[in-house]
Amino acid sequence: MLTEIPGATFPVPPPRHTGGCVLMLDWDGVLHPESVFLLHKRGSTLMDAPGHRLFEHCELLEEVLAPYPDLRIVLSTSWVRRYRGSIRRLSRKLSPGLQARVIGATYHSAMDPHEFAATPRGMQVWTDVLRRKPSAWLALDDDYLHWPSWCRDQLVRTDPVLGISEPSALAELRTKLAKMCECT
Repeated sequence: MLTEIPGATFPVPPPRHTGGCVLMLDWDGVLHPESVFLLHKRGSTLMDAPGHRLFEHCELLEEVLAPYPDLRIVLSTSWVRRYRGSIRRLSRKLSPGLQARVIGATYHSAMDPHEFAATPRGMQVWTDVLRRKPSAWLALDDDYLHWPSWCRDQLVRTDPVLGISEPSALAELRTKLAKMCECT
C-alpha cells in the first residue's frame, strides 16, 4: 500500500524497519569507481578504472562502521531499481558484515520506477528519511547535485573514482559517524 507522506516527493510504501541510526549507502563512486555499466551477458562491469574492482572498499567501510554495531544500512544505489531484485539477494554483493546491517532501500518495487528515477538522489534519500524516521542518519554518495539544503550536513560526498578511500572523505565519514552516534 502506497501512502502520501508530507514532504515526500512521491508515494511510498511503509518501511519494515523504522528508527535507529541509519547510513544511506550508494555503491558507485563510494564502494568502487562510479564508472559501472550493465553489459549484456556480462552484467555489471567496471569500465575505465584500471587497478580497481567492484566493491573494493567493502572491508574499509566495515572497519569504519565497527564501533557502531547498532547502525543500519539503507541502500540508496540505483542498482536496486536497475536489478529489480530482492534487497537480500542484492546485498549479497556486499561483505558479510555489511550485509547483516542492510534493512532496506530508498527504492521499493511498489514505487513508480520512472518517477523515482526522475527524482534527484537527495530527494530520494529525504523521502526515505521521512518514511523511515531514523533517530539519526548520514548519506554516503558521490552525487551531490540537487541535494536539499536541509540534507547537506548529513551528506558525505565521496570521490567518484576513489570512493570512501579518498583521505578527506574517509576522515569526514569517521567524524560525522562519531558525532551522529554520540547523539543517539
